Amino acid sequence: MRRETSVGVLLESAARGSETAWRDLVRRYTPLVAAICRRYGVVGADAEDVGGNVWLRVVLHAAAIREPEALPGWLATTTRHECVALLRAKHREVPDDREAVDLAEPGADADLLGDERRATVRREVARLPKRDRDLVTMLLSDASPSYAEISASLGMPIGTIGPTRQRCLARLRRTTAIAALLDDEVHGRSA
Repeated sequence: MRRETSVGVLLESAARGSETAWRDLVRRYTPLVAAICRRYGVVGADAEDVGGNVWLRVVLHAAAIREPEALPGWLATTTRHECVALLRAKHREVPDDREAVDLAEPGADADLLGDERRATVRREVARLPKRDRDLVTMLLSDASPSYAEISASLGMPIGTIGPTRQRCLARLRRTTAIAALLDDEVHGRSA
């Protein structure tokens, strides 16, 4: 199984002029841009124009993007803004005889953003010290082990599990990548 290059590495390479990196970024995130366009009812040549404008903005700002892992959210926000600007410029409204686009309903872009968010969280958890990583992994597992099972497995007193968990989660929230995800959620920039 081929390991996918991180967004940060791709963006850094693209900013330095790597055509391969640009191609990989466009291949990876064009479905996200297209899904958001469809969600706004922007199709055909208009969707291509929006996509072109979005990628132009990435080219113009690639070297200035401080948190590459937040690129999917940035792309989603930029695409939404471009769609709204296009619709305003054309004074277009959804005709009554067509089904209105429900902007509250999650679409394919939500799935793509969700995948990116989960990958970011996994990456940041993997950077924790081993004991913290093991604790967070056990607490977030589908099996939901009890504190007694966690205590036995990690050799940690039951009374320290909750406070240690809080410190681990606080440490994760302070990482730049997780902080960017949380900021996107708070400011409604996610799909």
